Amino acid sequence: MERTQFFSLQAGRTIEMPRHSSARFSIGQVVRHRTFDVRGVVFDIDPVFANSEEWYQSIPEAVRPRREQPYYHLLAENDESSYLAYVSQQNLLADIDGGPVDHPQVSELFEDYADGRYRMRRGLTH
Repeated sequence: MERTQFFSLQAGRTIEMPRHSSARFSIGQVVRHRTFDVRGVVFDIDPVFANSEEWYQSIPEAVRPRREQPYYHLLAENDESSYLAYVSQQNLLADIDGGPVDHPQVSELFEDYADGRYRMRRGLTH
């Protein structure tokens, strides 16, 4: 399998990954966590785990997700708060019935909401 590398500022190191990776969800899509009562809107995608080793090791080994899968940066919310989340693909499901996400930063990154997804602000796309 062909591999490539990229530097992750968040991890502070070079990440090795397969040359081809397939994300199930897209930027602007509203998703929910498979296990916990958390939902959010995707604002960035890493093709493989690209956070710190300390973050990864803090997850109990019995439920620790695989590294070699897409990881999603979410503007997340639950009943108590809004926050940024970093979630593996295996732990996410599409959330088409939940409506818009009530995170205070949504309007900074996204415009219209329709059919379970947001449209990124034009000035932020490339």
